[in-house]
Amino acid sequence: MHDYDFLFKTILIGNSGVGKTSIINRYVDETYTENYISTIGVDFKIKTLTRHGKTVKLQIWDTAGQERFRTITSSYYRGAHCIIVVFDVTEEESFSDVASWIAEVEKHKVNDTLIVLLGNKIDDQNVAVKNDDVMKMIETYRLDRSLFRYISAKENTDITTVFESIVDKLIERHKLEDGDEENEFADIKIQERTRRCC
Repeated sequence: MHDYDFLFKTILIGNSGVGKTSIINRYVDETYTENYISTIGVDFKIKTLTRHGKTVKLQIWDTAGQERFRTITSSYYRGAHCIIVVFDVTEEESFSDVASWIAEVEKHKVNDTLIVLLGNKIDDQNVAVKNDDVMKMIETYRLDRSLFRYISAKENTDITTVFESIVDKLIERHKLEDGDEENEFADIKIQERTRRCC
């Protein structure tokens, strides 16, 4: 008997420095630091929350954005319920590279994997990415527009909202009949990492 109704694996990808680790730390640990330490390889954290009377364990994977880690990162796409592509609104290149990140996801994901786009660092006034271009990107790749958010890990803008919206969407997708609402991934054994998340 599990102490949760759903277990969802979520992965954050995107260029190095867009704020993936900061987003996870803000949501899971409610912490933020200005010090930038590049993630090496892959790590994950667990967030347990209650949505609509159901207990959800959210397994949130943090990945390295550097090119040399792309092969390692892609191997973790398997079994993911949601893949979040993050770009930095102040760095146009990080937005342009969203296309290549999504192409990489399309190679490895299963058909019903939810892909979500997030624009981080909205607290910075030096916004370089145009909203029209973001909307075109969402339309081009048929992403769920209702889940797109401009967020700020620094100021905790819409961080909780976006994860709760994703969980709600995943619950809606994975509801099973006859009252048995444990999802097919409920038997995954979660091994807590002892090393700290970078």
